[in-house]
Amino acid sequence: MTSSLPERATDDEQQAEGGWFSFLRRNRRYLSAAGTLFVIALFGFAIFHLTSEVQYDEVVQALADTSWISVAAAVFFTALSFLALTFYDVSALDYVKRKLPYADVALTAASAYAVGNTAGFGALSGGAIRYRSYSRLGIEPENIARIIAFVTLAFGLGLLAVTCLSLLAVGEYVAPMTGMDPLVLRVIAAVILGGLFTVFFLARDGREVSIGRLTLRLPDSRTVSRQFLVTALDLAASATVLYVLLPAGTIGWPAFLAVYSLAVGVGVLSHVPAGLGVFETIIIATLGHNADVDTILGALVLYRVIYHVLPLVIAIAVVIGIELRQLSGHPVASSVRRIGGRMTPLLLATLGIVLAIMLVLSSVTPTPDENLAFLEGLLPLPIVEGAHFLASLLGLALVVVSRGLALRLDGAWWASIVIGIAALLLSLIKAIAVVEAGMLAFFLVGLIVSRRLFVRPASLFGQALTVPWLTALGVICLGALVVLLFVYRDVEYSHELWWQFEFSAEAPRGLRALLGVTIGASMLAIWSLMRPATGAAEPASDDAMERALSIVEAQDMSDANLVRMGDKSLLFSADGRAFIMYGQRARSWIALFDPVGPIDAWPELIWHFIEKARAAGCRAVFYQVSPLGLAYYADAGLRAFRLGELARVDLARFELKGGKWANLRQQVSRAQRDGLEFRVVAPENVPDVMPDLTAVSDAWLAHHNAKEKGFSLGAFDPEYLREQPVAILTCGGRTVAFANILVTATKEEGTVDLMRFSPDAPKGAMDFLFAQVMEYLKAEGYRTFNLGMAPLSGMSTRQIAPVWDRAGRTFFEHGERFYNFKGLRAFKSKFHPQWQPRYLVASGGINPILALMDATFLIGGGLKGVVKK
Repeated sequence: MTSSLPERATDDEQQAEGGWFSFLRRNRRYLSAAGTLFVIALFGFAIFHLTSEVQYDEVVQALADTSWISVAAAVFFTALSFLALTFYDVSALDYVKRKLPYADVALTAASAYAVGNTAGFGALSGGAIRYRSYSRLGIEPENIARIIAFVTLAFGLGLLAVTCLSLLAVGEYVAPMTGMDPLVLRVIAAVILGGLFTVFFLARDGREVSIGRLTLRLPDSRTVSRQFLVTALDLAASATVLYVLLPAGTIGWPAFLAVYSLAVGVGVLSHVPAGLGVFETIIIATLGHNADVDTILGALVLYRVIYHVLPLVIAIAVVIGIELRQLSGHPVASSVRRIGGRMTPLLLATLGIVLAIMLVLSSVTPTPDENLAFLEGLLPLPIVEGAHFLASLLGLALVVVSRGLALRLDGAWWASIVIGIAALLLSLIKAIAVVEAGMLAFFLVGLIVSRRLFVRPASLFGQALTVPWLTALGVICLGALVVLLFVYRDVEYSHELWWQFEFSAEAPRGLRALLGVTIGASMLAIWSLMRPATGAAEPASDDAMERALSIVEAQDMSDANLVRMGDKSLLFSADGRAFIMYGQRARSWIALFDPVGPIDAWPELIWHFIEKARAAGCRAVFYQVSPLGLAYYADAGLRAFRLGELARVDLARFELKGGKWANLRQQVSRAQRDGLEFRVVAPENVPDVMPDLTAVSDAWLAHHNAKEKGFSLGAFDPEYLREQPVAILTCGGRTVAFANILVTATKEEGTVDLMRFSPDAPKGAMDFLFAQVMEYLKAEGYRTFNLGMAPLSGMSTRQIAPVWDRAGRTFFEHGERFYNFKGLRAFKSKFHPQWQPRYLVASGGINPILALMDATFLIGGGLKGVVKK
């Protein structure tokens, strides 16, 4: 009895741990967002405390006192830093052994960093820019993932190495700012550098280094050395941008480089968009004893404008220039034009967020006295008060429509035009904010020039904000609160402030604007998180099936005949020339293959499917898609993950002669000696042999203890089998095997779907059946034979392969107990096919894993079907 009590306690603890783990897993997105907001609030409080002796007017004066020479120097070093940043991508492309024109790489990399540095959160990350751009330039998704991984790892390790080297050189200058002994700082830096050097020495020439269960595949010494120099140049230049804006003599440059690197690193680790508040807190905390805090704050504001906003504006100006030259008929390099058009929506969306922040922050900061005096003599107070309040709400609205701009919605374009014009007028009415109005005018010009890119018909209000966008709203509100408290720290709070309406009463005006933004943001968050799904996938009607079959017959993909199973829903393009067949499992709408129909109908159909899935509260997934449409999926904000390789045989070269076909030829000869005979039954004659097919199918299912599959595989259904020819093997006059043949009228491709064998069929019957089907299709004039996909085949074995590829490769090598991965590829290899990659396309994060699980259950008919063979 006494021993059972601890056991029960242990069980209870395990259940509790499982409950907590399950809770954390289900709510990880919301907990991560809450953590980000908590960090923002924490560092906001720290900044408020560190600037307790600073007045807002002093910061404004410090900004005004900054010399134009310092500003020009900061712009120069910003350009130098971004030049260095482009070589991250150059090195990454060289590492994956791909070459692209430098102009294309430079535009992509500079735009990616302009977006990443400014926005810094999921939907508008530099990775999204790279994915959309490089996919347009023909780079495979797995190589794009390697490029992103290379760039991220190179920056992180380079930042760590530069920081440690700086601490070794100037530890005694940095130590007083951190409260640590110089010797301790140097020892920590030396240990880290020693660890990095050891790892890279062991991994020289691209060898693997294993640390416990973790295996690292690192680049060779030449690549590492070159990339370290690029990172050092980037950090040195970007640090100098801020350094030249600080008061002279604040700190030596080597010591400042260490401080700057530390601030950047902590900002990245905080996962706060653009390190907002985190970076500033560390700079003020370390330099506040060496210079006036107001001048440091002024330098930080200018640094954010020059290093973050200015490159974004320049990137947009470049793509606008490309658009204008195209509209004027000027010959522009085709690749630059292609990627420019794909990046423009994300760049404008990022600028929209910057303008939203500007509108909100300007609503909680005072108007210059001379501007306020001019307005007092020109406009009545209610108009100024209304303009001030409405401008802040327009900033909130601009965040919402910016998401629509990133998705290329036509409704978002129109809404942005209206908001931009209204905000421009209100910025002049509320404070004669010329710079603010100029930025809004630039935004409007960008929208007008790029009108042709925003053509996706969708309801803007049907696009609920996702967690990253809601996090951005929270960051904006918290930032506005910190600025309001800083600006009006000397104003004693009272309830009467809310009802003071005077030209000079700017604190009440800021309070009301912040309250309006906060209430609006809260309502948006509640609506986005609580809104119900608007619909679910519906089965295809008889009329829809007829339309789909007419499209199938007129195109080349034989697998499209799986629509004949009738187990999938259908979505047609607006002109009815193409369709997507899909199924629903849990929260996944899973489209099978690429859209069926002309490729020019794909882009809008793909987007329409994604929109309908999101409106139903589900994720959009595309299963077994080809490389042909990857750029379209990237444009829609989805990412591709390799599933395996499709085997296709060129029937013009298929013949059982010659040395390479010797093994297959022997199998065919043996099958013929065993008495196997092959024939093809036309669709109209299939009912005559249906009893024999049923007997073979029942015996096969019983022998394998299997159940019928679905979705991407055909099931034994007499109605389905009557639709296409059926290949039959007989032995001694008895049917021992069959397979239905899927073909289209174009005769471009043929394949087989449902294959069943009697347990007593002669050995080698499958080889014989496939060889005879290929001979038959070749004689009928078909050009290729589709052998189907080998799952997890072709996963990358290169250095810094994506986690998805490494996991897939591990399953392929060691997962024989679950599925015959190697055996299936070996069987298809007998026919010497051409291998083509196939992908799962979904949004990032954990969505691909959930999507693949849902697709597996959908194919297997649920958990029991997956467990059974």
